[in-house]
Amino acid sequence: MNNEKTKRALIAMSGGVDSSVAAALMTERGFDCMGCTMRLYENDMIGEDLFGTCCSLNDTQDARAVCDRIGIPYNIYHYEFEFKDKVIEPFVCSYERGETPNPCIGCNKYLKFDILYEKAKELGYDNIVTGHYARIEERQDGHFYLLKARDLSKDQSYVLYNLSEEQLHHTYFPLGDLTKPEVREIADKNGFVTSHKKESQDICFVPDGDYAGMIKRYRGKEYPAGDFVDLEGNVLGQHDGIINYTIGQRRGLGIPADRRLYVKKLDVPGNKVILADDKDLYEKDVKVREFHWITGDKPAGEFRCSAKIRYRHKEQPATVKVIDDDHVLVTFDEPQRAITPGQSAVFYDGDVVLGGGIIEN
Repeated sequence: MNNEKTKRALIAMSGGVDSSVAAALMTERGFDCMGCTMRLYENDMIGEDLFGTCCSLNDTQDARAVCDRIGIPYNIYHYEFEFKDKVIEPFVCSYERGETPNPCIGCNKYLKFDILYEKAKELGYDNIVTGHYARIEERQDGHFYLLKARDLSKDQSYVLYNLSEEQLHHTYFPLGDLTKPEVREIADKNGFVTSHKKESQDICFVPDGDYAGMIKRYRGKEYPAGDFVDLEGNVLGQHDGIINYTIGQRRGLGIPADRRLYVKKLDVPGNKVILADDKDLYEKDVKVREFHWITGDKPAGEFRCSAKIRYRHKEQPATVKVIDDDHVLVTFDEPQRAITPGQSAVFYDGDVVLGGGIIEN
């Protein structure tokens, strides 16, 4: 476990039940804690009402109520500029490149475990605490490891692969050994206003799930229509703009066909959406960029592991070949469906997260 001698921790609180219970558990361990909420965006940044979403007034009120109940201070810190620069702008650019990004990964990397950790040190708190479902272990070899949560149905280690060993040394995930029902039970016993709060499933700054609509509002423009084509280049119809589509998509294509067609590839320079049969969506090889090794040491040559290519993907056995400091080539034992540029490939050795990176076009 982490060194607990300092016993001071800054709790990142979203206003939900998970971070509420994380705060309670750390105070029970004897830590000197302070809760905080990161204010990440305003209504005019995304063209949406924030009511009922992360960063809303309701959420900050709930987080403050929990801190008052357990007797710890609470503050709100504003990082709207940093969030726009490090999360929203890359998210939009990724869609414009024909990718489908996961912005939670960038938010964890740049905001929660970088900028907020620097704020914690500035305030005299040596540790960051979040409500993520994952575990950290310090082992006999002296290294800190990121592990899957005990409750695999809630495991969030996939979105945490960018953490460094140094960050793991100063981070706590108190929910890593708990199930969601156990977390709600603890919240109930503490009388938290968040105990039965509904869990958000959407990206925080796209609360309605309409990514293309958010991008159009953010950029203040429409994206040009173009051709749907098959693998031979035959025109099948007109699409509504490349940002509306992702690899493997079937619904919402709006073209007549005698069989089910799926998005196979997005040709951004040609402004074409390439459609194919389901059988054509399977591939074994994937190149991954911006690869991050948690220990900082990249393996030499090839090695075996299991890999996930999206958050809800069941990890699969694969061989990984290190190409250079930033790139690896993954070859799965069996072809995987709809490998999607912009998503992350994350590698595991059993429960241990080795690292991850961004799937390339």
